[in-house]
Amino acid sequence: MSTGNPARLARIGTGGRHLIVPMDHGITLGAVKGLKDIESTIDAITRGGADAVLTQKGIAGRVHENKNGAGYICHLNGSTAIGPDENDKRTTGTVEDAIRAGADAVSFHINVGSQYEREQIEELAAVTSEADRYGMPVLAMTYARGPDIDPESEDYNQAVGHAVRLGEELGADLVKTGYTGDAESFQHVVESTSLPVVIAGGAKGTDKETLEMVRGAMDAGAAGVSMGRSIFQHDDPEAITQGVASVLHDDQSAEEAAREAGLAVEA
Repeated sequence: MSTGNPARLARIGTGGRHLIVPMDHGITLGAVKGLKDIESTIDAITRGGADAVLTQKGIAGRVHENKNGAGYICHLNGSTAIGPDENDKRTTGTVEDAIRAGADAVSFHINVGSQYEREQIEELAAVTSEADRYGMPVLAMTYARGPDIDPESEDYNQAVGHAVRLGEELGADLVKTGYTGDAESFQHVVESTSLPVVIAGGAKGTDKETLEMVRGAMDAGAAGVSMGRSIFQHDDPEAITQGVASVLHDDQSAEEAAREAGLAVEA
């Protein structure tokens, strides 16, 4: 490993923990709330304590002047919600593209268990090999998604654990995956890899749901979150980011974090 890899990893986290806000949803969903004036949103979430912002390469120019010293991650594949299959993620850039865009790390999404798994495994492996040549960290977004995977089943955490282990086996530096619903089940996921594990935010929930999910993940041994819509579509992106940061970096309870950030959390 080159010295560049740990140096860049340090730019997208704090003390080995990561609060990443992915804002690449413009490809998937279009210019939804929070992404039209993405400059203001990036300014707010980084003032609130986000360690890094994540976008596609074409948005990089709108990121750097507004990220208040936070790190930048360039995402390298995508799909649309209006296309035939959102799970069919296609390559949108290279590690060299990310370097030219001023990225501190790259990310790549793979749906483990889907009909596209084989191609996505090959593509992620190629990305980690290219990234290694440049000392560029790779965030592998490894989701358990497919016709034989049921998120409501008792053994869902086994599939998610398999997904994060795949990310390590293919050479990633940290992995992102879906939360399994509680700290007890997610502990298996964290123990399935030696890499730092960050959880996805999923669909936008209440402040209480968001902060309790983060608390549960951290109690299970997670290294942070990569949370998009729950943050950038919030009525007060800076406040919710501050709340998440307090749980993640200051080890606060959901209630303490909400109170400090000025969030109204239901009893």
